[in-house]
Amino acid sequence: MATAQIKDTNIRLLYDGGVDAYGKPVVKAKSYNNIHPEAETDQIYAVATAIASLCNHPLLSVERTDKSEIVE
Repeated sequence: MATAQIKDTNIRLLYDGGVDAYGKPVVKAKSYNNIHPEAETDQIYAVATAIASLCNHPLLSVERTDKSEIVE
């Protein structure tokens, strides 16, 4: 039976960048690599909000991406 093992975790913070000349919302993103794969969701969110507090733009959302290796 095959199993998946998480090999790499990244997070992306999305910020409200205001609106452009046409009135459309602007979303700014910042990615952080090499996040510990075993980090809990609450831990990641706490760190993301701490990082966002240092920025000028309001935080819209936090995205987590896990890359897995499938092995037998």
